[in-house]
Amino acid sequence: MPSCPRIRSTLLSIGIFASAVLVGLGSTSQFKATASSVSVASVRAARPPEGDRRPAAVPATAPVSPDAPYRLFPASLFPPRLADREAGRSVAYGPAGPASREADLPAPSAPTAVASPERQSLLAGNQILAFYGKPGAPSMGIVGEYSKEKLAPLLEGYAKLYDDVNGALGVVPAVYLIFGTCWPEGEIGLLKSSVVESYIEFAAERGWVVFLDHQLGKYGVEASVRSMLPYLRYPNVHLAIDPEWRTLKPMQEIGSITGAELNEAQRIVDDYLRENDLPGIRMLVVHQFKPAMIRDSGVVRAGLDRVVLVHTADGFGSPSLKKNAYASNARSVNMPVKGFKLFFESKVVGAGWDKPLMRPEEVVALDPMPLVVMYQ
Repeated sequence: MPSCPRIRSTLLSIGIFASAVLVGLGSTSQFKATASSVSVASVRAARPPEGDRRPAAVPATAPVSPDAPYRLFPASLFPPRLADREAGRSVAYGPAGPASREADLPAPSAPTAVASPERQSLLAGNQILAFYGKPGAPSMGIVGEYSKEKLAPLLEGYAKLYDDVNGALGVVPAVYLIFGTCWPEGEIGLLKSSVVESYIEFAAERGWVVFLDHQLGKYGVEASVRSMLPYLRYPNVHLAIDPEWRTLKPMQEIGSITGAELNEAQRIVDDYLRENDLPGIRMLVVHQFKPAMIRDSGVVRAGLDRVVLVHTADGFGSPSLKKNAYASNARSVNMPVKGFKLFFESKVVGAGWDKPLMRPEEVVALDPMPLVVMYQ
């Protein structure tokens, strides 16, 4: 994360957080209604016997026309730009390269496919609100500061704050786990599978989803993504990679990946889902706060059948600094689905945070509206 000057209003932070706690109590059932059709039974069924980490068989689903596309593109997946919406202009939806937006739009979906929820992205009609961190590590985000049970009302409270200001979109809470942590010289420490699975099941019980984030280190994009693939047997799991930490000198230099590597990461996930007959469309989040973090970003192509690429603006700072970073990311129209990361005040000496913390209504007013919002 970059080190930038920040100024934060303590009263604003306390007010937002206190209201989140209050509205979070008793709100579980509301968010179950907007979440994906992931049941606790399906998550538990996906857990293999001890010692067996092969993907479990997926329960049979209703037949769908073989000619129907797996991935559907309802308008709500790609909200219109605020300027276009205010001007009353029509907006084309669907991932497309910067040179040929209209030509690459998918054909209308077959009616037989609409009845199958697993053939739509979770972002079709929903915004994701995630808390980020590493269990047991308070210095690495809010997930490490609280037990799962204490985190739940806070997360659902913040989800309710976004549900109140994001229009017709629903909100799905999420836990964003640092799965692979970059250590000195680019070594990687992986989160224990028992810890990962406990969060996956806890999330499924509440209708939440889980992101597994890999910091890459010296192991590169392909190896890092493949290390997370077995967890895709759980239908509420999505993946993320963070180019900042693709380095042998963490905290000393900012790492990077190439556009070609990001395309390959998407292909690996798409292929794995198909080869193992796993259900659903999964998100792959990539973090960026400096242009050099994704080299040759113009070659990135979003829009694989089973993967939604989420291009996320990372980094802490003042609202103006964060808005500028987001605007820079927004210019990469070949990655149309955007995310946004915010930083709570940290008690760690030398750590940075957002000063002041942007309010939910400020976040949803970003252009285009971020569909994945996370708090560290």
